[in-house]
Amino acid sequence: MMHQNLKCLALAAGLSVAALMATSAEAGSRLLATGGVTQIEGAAGGGLSPWGVLAGTASDTEVAVTASASAAELDDYGLRVEGVAFNWRDRLEVSYARQHLDLDTLGGDLEQAIYGAKLRLFGDPLYHPWGSWSLGIQHKRLREGQALARAVGAEATQGNDVYLAGSKLLFDAVAGRNLLVNLTLRSTRANQGGLLGFGGDRESERSLVMEGSLGLFLTPRWVVGMEYRQKPDNLGFAEEDAWQDLFTAVFIDKHVSLTGAWLDLGDIAGLDNQRGGYLSLQLAF
Repeated sequence: MMHQNLKCLALAAGLSVAALMATSAEAGSRLLATGGVTQIEGAAGGGLSPWGVLAGTASDTEVAVTASASAAELDDYGLRVEGVAFNWRDRLEVSYARQHLDLDTLGGDLEQAIYGAKLRLFGDPLYHPWGSWSLGIQHKRLREGQALARAVGAEATQGNDVYLAGSKLLFDAVAGRNLLVNLTLRSTRANQGGLLGFGGDRESERSLVMEGSLGLFLTPRWVVGMEYRQKPDNLGFAEEDAWQDLFTAVFIDKHVSLTGAWLDLGDIAGLDNQRGGYLSLQLAF
């Protein structure tokens, strides 16, 4: 565990140095915060859910790259995520994330690789009446913990999530502040996001689940909000609960953002009431 924490500290230090270097680089021409932050599966969005926007602030004539490091400490688990995403002309996003889950109470760990792609279908979160809508896919593959996933009843150790996400900024919506609204519909077989495999003894078919986010901009650089992510319930040995959080994000400039959240992930693998803190640093180029 100490070795893993040292790795996280080293990564955070490296990203901090890169952040200082990034302030002299070119940034995209879209407005600040219109690319959201990096969610735990590597896509642009909130912490838990992908949004209809693409990573960074690239316009339709530009490209952008984001890199992120995130960590969550729950009652019985610790999650670390490193991710990178590429935005081509505000039309296509390609992403990669590596998740590492420490089973602090049960012992052992799980690791998952997630390869993502998101296509913006139409719209703009600021000015289009229907906002920005994107179609995404995430290919998830367990790299460590396949035996554990099989043991708890998972049918497979890799799978694909497909989602449709829409994001709209409502001007002067609450006390003169702008409100961001996001809705995501996801088709999935993933157990606990894929960390416990895909499909199970209770349900083997795909489920259509809903995810939603609200973010209130207190200033153009500071947003507070909440997220809700519905989950399938495929495994008979333990019920799977929805995920939810309360978050705040600060966009220091177009290159650097910092996100903090209080997570409530419910029961995970038979361990009750998994709650804790979340912190994420994102750099954009």
